[in-house]
Amino acid sequence: MNGDKPRILLVEDDAAVRTTVVTLLECEGYGVDAAASTSEALTRLAGSSYPIVISDIYIDERTGLDILKAAREQDPACAVILMTARGTMETVMAATRGGVFDYLAKPFELDRLLESVRRAEAARVMDEEEPWEDEPLETEMVGTSPVMVELYKLISRVAPTDATVLIEGETGTGKELVARMIHANSDRAQGPFVPVDCASIAPTLLESELFGSTRGAFTGADRDRMGVFEAAGKGTAFLDEIGEVDLAFQPKLLRFLQEREVRPLGSAKTRPVDVRVVAATNRDLQKLVEAGKFRDDLWFRLNVVRIEVPPLRERRTDVPLLVRHYLTRFNEAYGRNLRVSEEALGVLQDSTWPGNVRQLKHLVEKVVILHQPAVLEAAGARLALEELDPHEKPVESLADAEAEQIRKVLSATGGNKSRAAQILGIERKTLYRKLERMDGGQS
Repeated sequence: MNGDKPRILLVEDDAAVRTTVVTLLECEGYGVDAAASTSEALTRLAGSSYPIVISDIYIDERTGLDILKAAREQDPACAVILMTARGTMETVMAATRGGVFDYLAKPFELDRLLESVRRAEAARVMDEEEPWEDEPLETEMVGTSPVMVELYKLISRVAPTDATVLIEGETGTGKELVARMIHANSDRAQGPFVPVDCASIAPTLLESELFGSTRGAFTGADRDRMGVFEAAGKGTAFLDEIGEVDLAFQPKLLRFLQEREVRPLGSAKTRPVDVRVVAATNRDLQKLVEAGKFRDDLWFRLNVVRIEVPPLRERRTDVPLLVRHYLTRFNEAYGRNLRVSEEALGVLQDSTWPGNVRQLKHLVEKVVILHQPAVLEAAGARLALEELDPHEKPVESLADAEAEQIRKVLSATGGNKSRAAQILGIERKTLYRKLERMDGGQS
């Protein structure tokens, strides 16, 4: 069992469900204490606190709402996940007011519960003493082509300064990696690097995410929360997909960039922060400005130094280096020893790579998992490229081969559907549809 995993309290009166969930969580490395009644659960909570509690709502004479209250009283940071087959607006509202972390309606896929537990675990880590600790880089920036050398030179010149940087480039080119390199080579390298995906946060929540919030500022705000800019103090805040920021919020972001002060949501006072801002976008901000969808003064404030990350098709001589880099990584990860012929490298180098480095990475991982011969030849490389084409539709006669491929990837990823979909180059919902068809064909 992984000692780093939090211990979980499970409260479920249905023995079959209890056994299934305990088995799932223990297989994932979590320690689990299971209770079959509210009295047993409340006794356990009285004796110790749990970082994560999973409870059915309707159990016996007391409910999961009582468990929620007791768990949060014992540990205000406890993440409580409630589940029920009889969810009502009243119970959802009561759970929300009580600070529930997640609310699952039965029946649900076990993957859904596991995803919720993992999010609870991640949220717990973010709220602890060092919530914004920098993670190690997933990849090195690989490339020796002229355009990459120019990129390295620009990074080396801008990194030691405190200038705001705008990184532009297509999806999959490695914009966050450039931002991390800027941070790592700056005087702020010992400070935190805090990334935030502006496109994934609802416009109504972005202000509290960036500036923080005070207790009672909005429903569910049961304590003061530090925003990204304060959390990144003495370090770097990375605003990814800055082009997606709502027009109504842009003046507040502009004011921050000018004044370097934050006023948490619900607070009447501002406070200064010392943080460098690096932003990135895969959109043409100048065209958004011309269309009235992005403020020109904010664009000027962000565009102090502009870095354009080249698409992979403009640095094709780097393709063999990237293939070998990822081949080494995934051979080691999956216990394989796949090699790529020079002819196959030539085929890959000639590709246009619309998904850029990210697409190449996924292709290499996929062939390492699925390719049976010890060497990937040119024909295999062409086939792999065709399968990455989102417009390529498998014909009926390939249904069995596709199903077998999906099974292999799921097996290699330990049943992680999100990771499998990523490797297969399809949406997660598409994978679910394919799995449903596969199951239907077997029944």
